Amino acid sequence: MRGAKSAKWVAIAAVVALGATACGGGESGGKDSGNKGAVDPNAKFSVEVGEPENPLQPANTMESNGSIVTRALFSQLVNYDAKGNIEMVNAESVETKDNKTYTVKLKAGWKFHDGTPVTAESYVKAWNWAANPKNKQKNSFWFSDIKGYAEVSPTKGAPKATELSGLKVVDETSFTIELSTPIPYYVYKLGYEVFSPLPESFYADPAKAGQKPVGNGPYKFVNWQHKKQIEVARYDAYTGPDKAKNGGVLFKNYTNLETAYEDLKSGNVDVLRQIAPKDLPVYKQDLGDRAVDGSNSAIQTIAPAFYTDQFKDIDPKVVKGLSMAIDRETITRTVLQGTREPATGWVAQGVLGYQENAAGDAVKFDPAKAKALIEEGGGVPGDKITIQFNADGGHKEWVEAVCGSITKATGVACTGDSKPDFQADLQARAAEQVKSLYRSGWNLDFPMNANFIRDLFGTSSDGNQSGFSNKEVDALIKAADSAKSLEESTKLYQELEKKLPEYMPSIPLWYYKVNAGYSENVSDVKYNQKGDPVLTDVQVKK
Repeated sequence: MRGAKSAKWVAIAAVVALGATACGGGESGGKDSGNKGAVDPNAKFSVEVGEPENPLQPANTMESNGSIVTRALFSQLVNYDAKGNIEMVNAESVETKDNKTYTVKLKAGWKFHDGTPVTAESYVKAWNWAANPKNKQKNSFWFSDIKGYAEVSPTKGAPKATELSGLKVVDETSFTIELSTPIPYYVYKLGYEVFSPLPESFYADPAKAGQKPVGNGPYKFVNWQHKKQIEVARYDAYTGPDKAKNGGVLFKNYTNLETAYEDLKSGNVDVLRQIAPKDLPVYKQDLGDRAVDGSNSAIQTIAPAFYTDQFKDIDPKVVKGLSMAIDRETITRTVLQGTREPATGWVAQGVLGYQENAAGDAVKFDPAKAKALIEEGGGVPGDKITIQFNADGGHKEWVEAVCGSITKATGVACTGDSKPDFQADLQARAAEQVKSLYRSGWNLDFPMNANFIRDLFGTSSDGNQSGFSNKEVDALIKAADSAKSLEESTKLYQELEKKLPEYMPSIPLWYYKVNAGYSENVSDVKYNQKGDPVLTDVQVKK
């Protein structure tokens, strides 16, 4: 499936002020995060989330509500520090001499939550299972770089193999990964939870395991009350570098951010990922030092559904014209209360290869040129468009503002197409039921520009839900992936990003920030480059 957290599809995003009118990485935390007082290391705290779209199988979790839970339960071979540098977690080392064959050596003594050892076979068998199309894992394409994927999951015809020939167990704590072609940044990809190991108990009943997952991470699963909460507890036998400083986490389900914010103020939830739309103008005053305003490597875009009759053979000039009809400066300043920064390209800030002004004039507000480009490109079929969004994420106001700007500048009628929640939104995308355009907020899987280009705009990429396909773009992606070094690959992706205005695979809107907060019950609350709270660092006050 062309899907959704292949980088994390962002559910909540537009922190907006009600009543606003339509118009024509590193970690951050609250100021008192170090002033925690007496704490209870065994107490649990709660975090605001939504209902995960899918069972909690690592290769089937492709959106932000599920991924925050999955990352608590499963540790990866590697992770990244605040500057985007590789850190070893379950791996002792990941080495390569040619960028094609990688040798992974595991740290000894790691165990799953059921007490069984984490071995090389735990990784190899899990990846083979996830890559097999019969298991219907939404992130299966992430294994396509590995030799043998075309035989396991061919684009046409029946599979010729059930295991990836590029994966070999060397001994109990080491294995090799042979890629089809060299990729100089492959070790970066191994920090994404799709590459989690699985215990032997998983294969007896994968569906049941998705409801009661057994991982190797800092927290172990307790229970899942659907559409209410998911509970996890600290795993005391965990030997990783990020051992939990608390007793566990309650992931509380909310269908709107306003309710979550009221619960935060009354102490009924401890940590929010975003502030409720109507409360943005007052949250800093309400929360004081517990208000968070920090950086986040994510970007908001809107993407045409290129599989529709309306956009199937559209001239990129039309999409560029729609982009130039959007007054990003005014919308981010007023509707978004300054909590977003107008995007100048397709790659989020804070990742390797980010560059300013990659999109050139494609993101410049110019009503006259916008209208002219649309006319030169043959116009918008039907002379009207819709923008699909999830109603539970605080997007309504900015979608209305974007539509108002487009209509005022070009005369093209534009309205929002609201889906009740993020699950419904993702399901409509997966079933190719988007009527026109859709909101496609995207957060990093790994801190490099390739993740925002290859994984969204490659013809066969899982993150490509729009149906965008261009042979020239695919060739340039292949060339960047075949570079001799990480530096050269990053540079080639930068050059490709500067060419994207010729193709307009989506319309960049703005870069995200973390506007969040936490209760008086907790301290040491920080947010990572993905914009999620660092769960293991949170301490609960007595």
